[in-house]
Amino acid sequence: MNGAHGWTFENLAIVLHLVLFAYWLGGDLGVFYASRFVIRPDLSPEARGVAVKVMEVVDMSPRICLVLFLPSGVTLMATSQYGRDIFGGWPLAVVWVAGLCWLALVIADHRRRPGRTGTLVHRADLVVRAGLVVGLLGVAVYTALAAQPFGVPTTQVWLAWKVAAYAACIACGLAIRIRLAPFGPAWAALVRDGSSPDVERRIRASVRGVLPFVYAIWVLVFVAAFLGVLKPGSTAL
Repeated sequence: MNGAHGWTFENLAIVLHLVLFAYWLGGDLGVFYASRFVIRPDLSPEARGVAVKVMEVVDMSPRICLVLFLPSGVTLMATSQYGRDIFGGWPLAVVWVAGLCWLALVIADHRRRPGRTGTLVHRADLVVRAGLVVGLLGVAVYTALAAQPFGVPTTQVWLAWKVAAYAACIACGLAIRIRLAPFGPAWAALVRDGSSPDVERRIRASVRGVLPFVYAIWVLVFVAAFLGVLKPGSTAL
C-alpha cells in the first residue's frame, strides 16, 4: 500500500466499516419497504409472494453486514495506536476466522431446508447470537469501567456504548425472529386456502409486531456510526 496516497491498511479498514454501515441500513430499508406489500390484502397472493421473495433476498445484506461488522470493528482497533498490541496479529486473525464461520452459519441458515440438519443450523445460529449479546455487553461494561483498557490513561466510554449498541442490534434481531414466528404458518395458510380475515390479521400482526425492533436497529446503527466517527470524550484514539 502507498501511504502517501492514503491507501493504508487503516484507511481500508475504515472504508470497509463504512460500507458495512451503508449496506446494513440500506438493506433494512429495502426489507421494510417490501414488507408493506406483503400485508396488503388488495394484492394477489402471487404479487405478495414476490414481495416475500424480495424480502428474503434483500434481508441477506443486513445479515451479512451485521456479522462482518464485528471483525471489521476489531480490525479498526487493531490498526489504532493503542489497540495494536491487544488486537494485532493472531488475535485479529482468530476474530476474522470466527466471524467467517459465523457468516457461513448464517448463509446455511438462510438456505436451510426442513429437517433435522436445518433445525440444528437454525438453533446454532440463535445460540451464537445470544452468546454474543451477553459477551459483548460484558465487554462494554468492562470497557466503560476499566481505568486503562488499552494500556494508556484515556476515556473509552464512547467505545463501550458502541459495543453495547452492536449487542443491542443483535438482541433486536433475535426479538424480530421471535415475533415473526407466527408469520410462516399464516403465510402458508394464505397460499393454501386463500385470504381470510383471520389469516390477514395474523400476517399483519406478525409483520407490525417487529416494527419497534426494526426502528430500534435503525437508531442503534446511527448511534454506533456517530460514536465511531466522533468518539465523544476521547482524545487518545
